[in-house]
Amino acid sequence: MATESASLDATDLLLLTLLETDGRATALELAARVALTPTAVTRRMRRMERDGVITGYSARVDYTKLGLAIEALIEVRFSGKTRPQVMDETIRQLPEVFGVFTISGNYDALVWIRVQDVAHLRELIDTLRVSPGVADTRTHIVLASNFLPPRLP
Repeated sequence: MATESASLDATDLLLLTLLETDGRATALELAARVALTPTAVTRRMRRMERDGVITGYSARVDYTKLGLAIEALIEVRFSGKTRPQVMDETIRQLPEVFGVFTISGNYDALVWIRVQDVAHLRELIDTLRVSPGVADTRTHIVLASNFLPPRLP
């Protein structure tokens, strides 16, 4: 399935980079950084939203302050005959899941989770291991997260 690529110029790419860094930046603030009027910035942002380049705006949350001190990535291998819908349902039912990535290699999925503590992590892994179709898991506890600045073409 081919996807249509949006036609973006250097100013659009700069706007995207600035928005990824600070999604709450105002059109006035962005305009000063890209040498355009606030109206022109707003028009560009609306076009990129309409074209699906900008899919939303979000906040960065400190999950440790919400009691979710441990972040981990769990590689999950499903048995050979497990249907994709079963894989999705198995992982979707876990409230600790923040993201799921279908991957190539020895495992089928990479599951990004956050839990309260090691006991909670052990409970989650045990639940996952006895879920339908799950053949194996491998867990990686995140020691530090460093988000890099956006790198657009």
